[in-house]
Amino acid sequence: MKKSLLLRRAALIALVLALSGQACTISLFELPTLPATSTQTPAGNAPTPAPQSAAQTTFIASLPEPLQPGETLALAILDEVTGLSLNAAYYPMSSRDAFTYSAVLPLTMNSVVKYRYVRRASGQVTEDSTLGTAIRYRLYYVVGPGEVQDIVADWSDKSYARPKGAIQGRVLNADTGTPLPNILVAAGGMQYITDSAGRFDISGLPVGTHNLVVYSLDGIYLPFQQGAAIGDSQTTNVDLRVKPAPLVSVTFSVSTPTNTVPGAPVRVAGNLLQLGNTFADLQGGLSTNADRMPIMDLLPDGKYTTRVSLPVGAHVQYKYTLGDGFWNAEHKTTGEFILREFIVPPQDVTLNDTIETWGSGPSSPILFEVSVPDVTPPGDIIYIQFNPYGWTEPIPMWPLGNNRWAYKLYGPLNMLGSFGYRYCRNGQCGSADDSATSGHSAHGREVSTSLTSQDIQDTVSSWAWFENPEPTTLVGSSITARGSGFVTGVEFQSTFRPNWSYYAPQALANTQALGSNYVVLTPSWTYTTISPLTFAPVPGQDPLWIDSAIMISQARALGLNAAIFPTPHFPASSSDYWLAAPRDASWWQMWFNRYRAFAVNYADLAAQTGAQMLILGGDWVMPALPGGTLADGSPSNAPADVESQWKVTIAEVRQHFTGKIYWALPYTKSNLQTPLSFLQDTDGIYLLWSASLSTNPSATKADYVTEAGRLLDNEVSPLPSLINKPIILALAYPSAAGTANGCLTDGKGGCLDWTALSRPNSDTGTVPLDLQAQADVYESILAAINSRPWISGVVSRGYYPPAALQDKSASVHGKPAADILWYWFPRMLGIVQ
Repeated sequence: MKKSLLLRRAALIALVLALSGQACTISLFELPTLPATSTQTPAGNAPTPAPQSAAQTTFIASLPEPLQPGETLALAILDEVTGLSLNAAYYPMSSRDAFTYSAVLPLTMNSVVKYRYVRRASGQVTEDSTLGTAIRYRLYYVVGPGEVQDIVADWSDKSYARPKGAIQGRVLNADTGTPLPNILVAAGGMQYITDSAGRFDISGLPVGTHNLVVYSLDGIYLPFQQGAAIGDSQTTNVDLRVKPAPLVSVTFSVSTPTNTVPGAPVRVAGNLLQLGNTFADLQGGLSTNADRMPIMDLLPDGKYTTRVSLPVGAHVQYKYTLGDGFWNAEHKTTGEFILREFIVPPQDVTLNDTIETWGSGPSSPILFEVSVPDVTPPGDIIYIQFNPYGWTEPIPMWPLGNNRWAYKLYGPLNMLGSFGYRYCRNGQCGSADDSATSGHSAHGREVSTSLTSQDIQDTVSSWAWFENPEPTTLVGSSITARGSGFVTGVEFQSTFRPNWSYYAPQALANTQALGSNYVVLTPSWTYTTISPLTFAPVPGQDPLWIDSAIMISQARALGLNAAIFPTPHFPASSSDYWLAAPRDASWWQMWFNRYRAFAVNYADLAAQTGAQMLILGGDWVMPALPGGTLADGSPSNAPADVESQWKVTIAEVRQHFTGKIYWALPYTKSNLQTPLSFLQDTDGIYLLWSASLSTNPSATKADYVTEAGRLLDNEVSPLPSLINKPIILALAYPSAAGTANGCLTDGKGGCLDWTALSRPNSDTGTVPLDLQAQADVYESILAAINSRPWISGVVSRGYYPPAALQDKSASVHGKPAADILWYWFPRMLGIVQ
């Protein structure tokens, strides 16, 4: 049951991603020829939804201190489809006493309202938590006339010392009792995404009663809410049960304005995962992403339509758009944004809508046309990114053919005067930019709104980090074919952005084309606070459970084996995190509990998706090992039972996953000499290798081969025989000067970590680009591995999935080093002689 439900949810999201892929196949200005039978359901067979009734709801807010003279309190009802701060409705609240304010609003029955409180004076101040984190929004489930009481913990410009507690528990399927991952739990404006055990843990709640809401991001489970009493320094434990909802077919059918560009893709943007909501704070305050929205079919009668399976009872907010929820979304003729809504009925339904206008005022549309270089990879999509007050999410342009692309901007031009824009590849603005406007700090090209139509014609003369890619000259080698268990793989980098999901199939196909038999995925959670220790998925920077499940399914469909290497994110760096942690006995126990939950979560994901390998450990856990030290060389004070903690963790993981479990061990001589008895409980070592091969700038590939062989024979070879486990070399060598000697200079006499050069990080000027150095190192290490049969595999780390870049990072995507792997991998596997 649990696995079949996961597959059903994955199929829904994967279908939407497939539908969104139609964007690059539509020929602009040319009406597509479509068959007479379409996805449109006859209106007689699928009724339109009935108008929704409203319920009077009273909001009562308790403040941490009285308002100052001239200040007022407002209730902000938020629109996550347009952008949380871009289309909010503000309702003034009345005082009941100096600390208590209220407002009464009519709200749609069975809707889930997103809101927060705002203090207003000369400016606007939003609320935050006792931990100093911003309140994205609170949730309220409208099941009838009611009252909700909230406690404002802090304001973003002030902090208050107050008693607080926590609530933790599990979210379970009410019908089966199975735990549910990927569920949003909210209380006091704080949010938590459940893990595979259905667990949530919300700390730092002010003492009092809070509204606790359970919300399914895809609507597959009905919302649930109840009051939760929080005591001083106490933890409230609760199990919450939610009902699964059946699916019905919802057909969206819309008539567009007469000035709609023929053939331009119309999307449906909405508040559910299936409709492009990422539940994240994306660039420019947006939350929806165009690449994750379904694209509608253009019918012969000029209407657009698409059919989506949605759960009965789900509250759906949506709009039609030629861009995302903000750019080129439909408007009223008076200029306001439109946000439609309905509750999914228990039968199939057709929504027949008419768009009033794409524009938002007197300004005329602006047509952007651009010609891009011939070296642009044929599968790339060109995006345009706008900068009205800061960069917003990139929008896919419309192909004209012959390396020409176009995009017509209708709105919201009433909000703009002059603004910046730029072009990039595959939505990776800031990394895969037009060379003339590259980097995160660029303002872009300039354009101003006008009462008359404009046709802006631009040319991208070159792409940043992809100016003139040249084929690599390969030198033939005598390569020994290995046994069937030998691993040739690519490890994707751990950074994640929601629009990467759209490019995952192509990245996986490229991985397979290199001759890989494994792809190593690196899904993540984020440490947001140290004490109390908060470690959980953060939407937008960590892939959701469903994102990882879909990628594994796509990899397996290509015949690739899948390994999962869970990797955390930190607010700054792992070394800073460890230095700031209290590291006392109680904190260490909490740390191991959270790591164990992290590992088990991905063990469950691996088991349910059919992944073949789970990789635990990594360089970031080194302070949590026996004899662990911090970045400054001081002891980490790991607990005396640290070996036992790791053995317990591995044992629990094995209860959830029967595949191979490897341990990621950073290569240093001291690491290889430190006895770790718990390694006996694993199935092998994933050796993280960035070893120096020479300090001589004039060293040749032959020198690299000799040094790699010496290190492998003298320092590494005793390890697999000592623990009787196979070893896989996981290579991380950036295409930058200094990569062969293991030191990428930081310009201050020190060395950078190799991940500092990974995208989407900004460029590091202290390190020169050197594509050939990376290729030479790879060829040399592969040659050394070739004569050492005791090595069981080799993996290239740091692969950047969404775009080929010839940058300084460790990614081989689009670089000469990829050609080296393409030559070696199939021959090592015996596929090519």
